This record gives sequence, structure tokens and C-alpha cells, in this order.
Amino acid sequence: MPNWNALKSLNHHPLTRLFELDNERVSKMTQNVAGLRIDMSKTHLGDEQLDAFIAIAKEMDLLGKRETLLSGAIINPTEERSALHITERGLGDEQAVAEAKLLQNRMKALIEAIDAGAMGDIKHILHVGIGGSALGPKLLMDALGREDAKYDVAIVSNVDGAAMAEAVKDFDPQKTLLAVASKTFTTTETLMNAQTAMDWMTQGGVSDAIGRVIALTANPEKALEFGIDESRILPFNENVGGRYSLWCSIGFPAAIGLGWDAYEEILQGAAAMDANFANSDLTENAPVLAAFADLYYTQITGAQTRAIFAYDERLRLLPDYLQQLEMESNGKSVTSEGEPIDYASSPITWGGVGTDAQHAVFQLLHQGTHVIPVEFIASKTPGHDFDPIHHETLLTNCFAQGAALMAGRDNDDKARSYEGNRPSVTILIEDVTPATLGALIAYYEHRTFVNAVMLGINPFDQYGVELGKEIAKKISNEGPSGFDPSTSALMKAAFE
Repeated sequence: MPNWNALKSLNHHPLTRLFELDNERVSKMTQNVAGLRIDMSKTHLGDEQLDAFIAIAKEMDLLGKRETLLSGAIINPTEERSALHITERGLGDEQAVAEAKLLQNRMKALIEAIDAGAMGDIKHILHVGIGGSALGPKLLMDALGREDAKYDVAIVSNVDGAAMAEAVKDFDPQKTLLAVASKTFTTTETLMNAQTAMDWMTQGGVSDAIGRVIALTANPEKALEFGIDESRILPFNENVGGRYSLWCSIGFPAAIGLGWDAYEEILQGAAAMDANFANSDLTENAPVLAAFADLYYTQITGAQTRAIFAYDERLRLLPDYLQQLEMESNGKSVTSEGEPIDYASSPITWGGVGTDAQHAVFQLLHQGTHVIPVEFIASKTPGHDFDPIHHETLLTNCFAQGAALMAGRDNDDKARSYEGNRPSVTILIEDVTPATLGALIAYYEHRTFVNAVMLGINPFDQYGVELGKEIAKKISNEGPSGFDPSTSALMKAAFE
């Protein structure tokens, strides 16, 4: 494993000193990629730190691992799989790219048929999935579908029936199309919600509810067993991981809700970030540099969390999306070879929306005992037509928070003193468009991968989610006996 002690032994200047030492720091530490301005100048990465990280990257064969990922070779050793989400954006193994394009064209043809009335008078799209089968489509629709969506789109993930009730309360069952998204088509919560949705449609007068169902899956045989006609099954490659799957048919609700042109722009935006990651030197590679900063704070300063605040209401679901992407990918305690690690892996990802969060959690960020790296994301262009003062106030608050975290302010009254020297990154987007959102998501995907490579772990499996599922099935099948006293007592209190 890399020798992090070499990094620890370097000079670690305060942020204000780094600016004093280099009057070109802003330009050197800012990347402009695919409509995103990524300003990392308020991090503690100096020239020495960057050189040390590049040395570690060579030691961990980052360039070789990048080539393995891009070529479509096996990059997920525990499951002996490649990771083909990038091929959905047109990069990587030529055959896999061609196959992805064929499946995308199949989805496009089905959407065109639905738009033309082939499945009746459809006004509403009800999408059921969970995890990566829901978070990505929900983010896309919430960010981009507020004004110009072609259909009413509701996305249900929670098995709690209250979520389904909320989703369909304004839907007409006779004008609703149901999309069932499950990679394996065996996910308990998703299939339960699908059955509930079909029952709701039947009770609403739909004579053939299964005829209104579209399957989004890497296991089309299971969808056929469920009763869905082959013409309404949209497959994708099983080597596209769940949390990386909005680029394939899992993105169906966005593709139909926003329109195919918008969906293609999402893919193109991601491809522009792919090009930066695939072709740029490490010193000019936006996802790589971001990962270096992540690793500095987890490995050198001991930060256990990373906070993300979207200063744009359209991006309010981005922290939720990134929680799964980062913590399910890199929340591991063993290396790719199965050896235990004795250093931090993924930080805890959390966040919220500015300016709301300023009045909720920023007290801790500025004056708490935890030093937490913060990421601010804002758009130059507002998402509304109200008085521009709204957007000006939003942006000034965003920039002020980063400045205050860095500068701090001393006061004789220590309760009013700010330590300062607290790091932040600001990502300024031209506008929240399909292309820039696609680029932003791809940026975080590649950043997550680089973190994993530098830590020697596998970001593409997720065995940590299995034990809870197994115990839940055991509880359902066996009742309260055979468990710890607390669990047994809870079941008796709830079910008896």
C-alpha cells in the first residue's frame, strides 16, 4: 500500500499562506471542463502535495487501472466483471459501445411508439425501483423536469405504502404507464411496489394492467416470467452497476419524461467529462485532482465526513445521489485482494441545500471541533424568472461561506471567534442543463473510481447490503424466534 507518511511529512501551509506563496494559485487550481468551473484553490493541496499524490498514483498504477476500466476488461475482481457504464456514453470497448447503442435505440423506438399513442392515452409515468434504479432517474427529473416534462413522472422506491399513495394521488390509473426497474428483477421492494401499482391500476378500471408495464432490467428472462411481453422489456448489460445505471434503460423515466434529445444531451455531457478523465494528464484531470483532495483530508487530516451543499434548488437531490455513489462504492474495509485495511476508506457523505443549510448546520462547519471539507455547487444561471436579486443573493451567500471558512476571524470573545483555515471546493456551472448535469455526475463517478484505486479497494461490488436483506427474509419466514432478545421483543411488540 502507498506510503502516506511521505505526504504527512511535507509542509502543510494554512490556506491563506498558500495564496500568499503563489499569486497564480486560482488559475492553477481551477479546471474548466464541460461547462463546469471547478475551483479547488481553497484546499490544502500545494505543489508538494500534488507531486506526492502523483507518486502514489504511479505506485497504485492509476493509469493502468484507468485503461482497464476504459477497455472493458475485468476491473471488479470479486465478481469477475468489467464496469461498462462508460460504454453507454460512447467510450470504451467498441463492441460493448455498439451493443449499448443498439439497446438505447430500442428504448428510443419504444418511447417514440408510446409518444405516438401505441399504448393508449398515457399522461403519467410511474417508475418503481430502489437504490441506483431510483436515485439517478429521480435526480434527473427533479433537476431538469420542473417545467418542460412531457409526462407526469413519479418515482417510488420506498416499500412503505405511504410513498406509493403519495406518488399516485393525482394520477389517473387508466392513463398511467408503469416502469419496473430492477437489475436482477428479483428485488423484493421493487416487485412488491410493482404488484401494488398493478393492483391500483386494476382497481382503477385497467383491464390488462400487465400490458401497461415496461421492464428495465439486466435479467430479461425474469421479466418474462413476471408476465411482461418481450416488446416491453428494455435490457441492459449486467456489467453496468446499479449506482452507475442511469445511462442505460434505467434512465427510461428521464428519457421519456424529458424527451430523447434531452437524454442524449445528458449522455453527451457525461462523455465530455469522460474525455477529460481518459485523456488528460493527472495534473489537469478534474476527477483525479478532486480525488487527491478527498484523500488528503481522509488520510492526512483524519476527516471522517465530506459535506456537499447545492446552492441551487434544482440540485437538491444531488447529495442523496452522491451518498450512494460514494459510500456504497468505497465504504469498504478490505482491499481488492481481500486483505484488511488499517486506514480510512470512504468518508461519510452528507449535505443539503443552500441557503437553508446555513441556518441549520453551518454553525458546526465554522466553529465546531470537526474540520469538514465542504463542496459548494452553484449555477451562474437561475432556474426561475423572478427578480434577479434572488439569484444574486444565493450566489453571494455561496461565495461568502467559502471565503469565511478559509479566512476565519479572531475575536476577544472566543464564542465569536472563527478559527478559519477550513477547506472548500466550489463548482460553478454555466446552467443546470442536461449536458452540464451529465458532466457533473460523470465527474463524481470518475472521482469515486480514482479514490478507490488510490486506496487499493474495489468500488464496484456492494456485499455490505446483503446481510440485512437475508435477515429480513428470515424474520418474514420464521417469526420472532431465533434472534437476539432485542430483535425478538421488537417483532412481538410490532406484530402480536
